Amino acid sequence: MTTFTDFSLLRPTTTPSLISRPFSKFSTPRPFKLRCSLTEESTTITPSKLNGEALSNGGHSVAVDCVIVGGGISGLCIAQALATKHRDVAHNVIVTEAKGRVGGNITTLERDGYLWEEGPNSFQPSDPMLTMVVDSGLKQDLVLGDPNAPRFVLWNGKLRPVPGKPTDLPFFDLMSIGGKLRAGFGALGLRPPPPGHEESVEEFVRRNLGDEVFERLIEPFCSGVYAGDPSTLSMKAAFGKVWNLEQIGGSIIGGTFKTIQERSKNPKPPRDPRLPTPKGQTVGSFRKGLAMLPDAIATRLGSNVKLSWKLTNIIKLDSGGYSLTYDTPEGLVSLLSKSVVFTIPSHIASTLLHPLSAKAADALSKLFYPPVAAVSVSYPKEAIRPECLIDGELKGFGQLHPRSQGVETLGTIYSSSLFPNRAPAGRILLLNYIGGATNPGIVSKTESELVEAVDRDLRKMLINPKATDPLVLGGESMATSHSSVLDWSF
Repeated sequence: MTTFTDFSLLRPTTTPSLISRPFSKFSTPRPFKLRCSLTEESTTITPSKLNGEALSNGGHSVAVDCVIVGGGISGLCIAQALATKHRDVAHNVIVTEAKGRVGGNITTLERDGYLWEEGPNSFQPSDPMLTMVVDSGLKQDLVLGDPNAPRFVLWNGKLRPVPGKPTDLPFFDLMSIGGKLRAGFGALGLRPPPPGHEESVEEFVRRNLGDEVFERLIEPFCSGVYAGDPSTLSMKAAFGKVWNLEQIGGSIIGGTFKTIQERSKNPKPPRDPRLPTPKGQTVGSFRKGLAMLPDAIATRLGSNVKLSWKLTNIIKLDSGGYSLTYDTPEGLVSLLSKSVVFTIPSHIASTLLHPLSAKAADALSKLFYPPVAAVSVSYPKEAIRPECLIDGELKGFGQLHPRSQGVETLGTIYSSSLFPNRAPAGRILLLNYIGGATNPGIVSKTESELVEAVDRDLRKMLINPKATDPLVLGGESMATSHSSVLDWSF
């Protein structure tokens, strides 16, 4: 009914799990030979089975420019970018995936008039993301949320709207007048100077904008969007653009003005005319859910995507390149590759890379992945509290819950309000996230206990306490996996 998922999929920033982050450096890829060798017990794989092309050299090797390990959204997007933008340096690309399907933790299910996600719910429609959408042939299937729909934060037992535009700032009741003044003066530069070390999100926000901005806006945002602990999340990694404003302008406002000036001096290149233009700040999905994107990319890549190929060993060759050994449905396969891209969880990469670099493997093994459960439930429309309705309807993106407010759920997305055709008429569909860095104990909860916790929280602020029990949706049993970035795109 519920599933633990990895949400480090769609946000176009570096993973902010640790303030100190390791990095890798790769050489420029060049064309090379890839060879397939099998154990005696395995079925022979001809080159045509490997990449769908006939070969002229006896059927024992094929020219390939890159092997991407991992068929989640990251690996597939890299493969598509190489295929569409960089064919001159990466003409042949192979994607290998250990599971029997692509998409990683993007999981869309449909049943009885419901369409729901058991992983990430949406994405930010940035130009790079929209380019992927168009290149995948999904432009006509794109759906965007209403940019004017409100977002809410729970504070003192009430769901309070978050300001959506500057004119809302003087009137929203989530912060006191004193808190608003403190934030304004701090943004102008009237605040303590930066310390001599890299700040966490909590340190940066409290210093620049005050306690209320942190406790009532940023802390729930970090919990809901990153499933992280803002006292350990790096400000530079998690909110690099905001961090950089202070660096270049001496304050957040000063940096904003300098950025505007720089943009006027150095205008962006013309925008791709193929891309749709979102109206305002919103989030996106597809007519039949997020799974349409990885499925579409995999279809375009064709037989260059290999499913149920589990990488068991990787060796760096003295002559250059790498030898990768896979356990496949056809038997053991050994690939010879010059360029390898890993888009797999760090704990798996750590084990595989240990023979190549114990130092890198050790750093990867220390990355923390907070567990998060996605719980989709449905109630009849009349179960919504009257004070939460707008013109008789549940409208909005969803709600975030600060950890100080006595609820366990990180936040709730109004799935049936955000995108069309997500629930039958007269029903509402709510996607709830629970767990995170500050609540790792959820791994010991049963499915029913998670549902009970979500339902109990919802009845405190959104659902009538006397409403009937919810309909719990799900297509697979709960499985523990890892998560580093919960991209709620709130």
